[in-house]
Amino acid sequence: MNDMTDLEFLPLGGTGEIGMNLNLYRQGESWLAVDCGIGFSGNDTPEAEILLPDPVFIAERRKALVGLVITHAHEDHLGAVAHLWPQLGCPVYATPFAAAVLRRKLGEAQLLQQVPIHTIPPGGAFRVGDFDLSFIPVTHSVPEAQALVLRTPQGIVVHTGDWKFDPEPQVGPPTDIAAFEALGREGVLAMVCDSTNVRTEGPSASEADVRREITKLIATLEGRVAVTCFASNVARVETIAKAARAANRVVAVVGRSLRNLEVAARECGYLADIPPFLSEQEANSVPDNQLLLIVTGSQGEPRSALSRIAVDTHPNISLGEGDNVIYSSRMIPGNEQAVIQVQDNLTRRGINVITDRDHLVHVSGHATGGDVRRLYEMVRPKYLVPVHGEWRHLTANAAIAQELDIAPVLLEDGDILSMKESAFEVVDTAPTGRLVLDGGRLLQMNGGVLSARRRMLFNGIVLGSFAVDEEGYLIGDPKVSAPGLLDAEDPETARVTEEFGNALDEIPDELRENDVTFRDAAKTALRRALGRKLQKRPLVDVHLLRV
Repeated sequence: MNDMTDLEFLPLGGTGEIGMNLNLYRQGESWLAVDCGIGFSGNDTPEAEILLPDPVFIAERRKALVGLVITHAHEDHLGAVAHLWPQLGCPVYATPFAAAVLRRKLGEAQLLQQVPIHTIPPGGAFRVGDFDLSFIPVTHSVPEAQALVLRTPQGIVVHTGDWKFDPEPQVGPPTDIAAFEALGREGVLAMVCDSTNVRTEGPSASEADVRREITKLIATLEGRVAVTCFASNVARVETIAKAARAANRVVAVVGRSLRNLEVAARECGYLADIPPFLSEQEANSVPDNQLLLIVTGSQGEPRSALSRIAVDTHPNISLGEGDNVIYSSRMIPGNEQAVIQVQDNLTRRGINVITDRDHLVHVSGHATGGDVRRLYEMVRPKYLVPVHGEWRHLTANAAIAQELDIAPVLLEDGDILSMKESAFEVVDTAPTGRLVLDGGRLLQMNGGVLSARRRMLFNGIVLGSFAVDEEGYLIGDPKVSAPGLLDAEDPETARVTEEFGNALDEIPDELRENDVTFRDAAKTALRRALGRKLQKRPLVDVHLLRV
């Protein structure tokens, strides 16, 4: 039996990569989950689009899971809740804005009436099972981002979530420096800290600087102006709307996620002095020089509004020669190729593309190395656990801690860290993995479906079809199709088909009686017919029709 003072930390997603945050704390017999997010596939996983952490470890312990705390309303922190909650089955705790965003997602998944959501005010204290918790408001690129403080028998643990220092965040309060200073005086055992932007030196740039620059920029532009940004960045949306008003433009939003976030923001009291946005249908009645569009698709998502506008297939919005698109966002690692493709398509149509390389139209919502150093000097934790970033980010975060005599502990997903004041050490390893959201299904990244898809993607597929009589003898000629490998008119296709037919004739009689053994033998025959000339190992399948 676990001692009730035992404290452990376990990341199931979010270390060594950006996205898919899912963290677990154990105190005695109770488990607490912090965040439950999705990630987006990169160039190394073209067979998938949306990735989720595999929760099998905690799903097997769901009776001991007392709750799930959401630190803020970004997809990589709450986007997986609607998909994984049936495996977790626990109450969810979130601030009003995160709760509003989550309710819409749960409603779409028809789970809204099943999931108990407890709304916690920013900066509020609350108890979940045996866990004594409180929020500290922090600045991030979404309203109501919170650091989580866990008061345990072993000591205080601060889980920062995503954060930065910005004295002028435009929407919501700045990071509560006084609360962190108070924790430093009280004494902190450990800090589990965001590492995403730690390799950037100096202090963070301010959202106020972006507001000034975007306001000046939009005032100089002619024709239609479209701005793409992360839908959840309410401060940025407000900035764009105010810049549009200063330039005598009205605003329309294009894309479902923007419309949903607008509703959630207004429901929570944000955008109160911003007139309701026009719909994309209403936008076409506005003269070009009086219109500004806020458009989804900053990451090059193939079905997003901006991607369709770039190739002129959007049903309601078009841009052309002399119009402008401002990218008020950064490229998430892995999305570079998709984003550049959309930008190329826009440029090909004569559209002026403006990015943060041209003007200060975006700042990160994550702490720089300077911010991190300042926080560590303020809080002085005994131990640091870097999370949320690729390995180069985690090690850079650890290096800053070492300079300040804070002991860093680097973890891989699945490492179970025993958190005792005398020693932080990995005591066990939990099973981890990635799931793929494929339509409405959850599939194992390394399961049969995705493995077959990878093989088809790189090596192609060859399908042999043939009919046999009751005794299993070939009727007519077989057919072979190999999309992506061979054209129907290719002489090689005819050769493979002929050799496949000859090989079918040579299958022993005893294998022809049973369809399963016959198919297996036919697959072997088709592989033999393919030979080594293609220098590929395609996925091979056969269709057997017994007449």
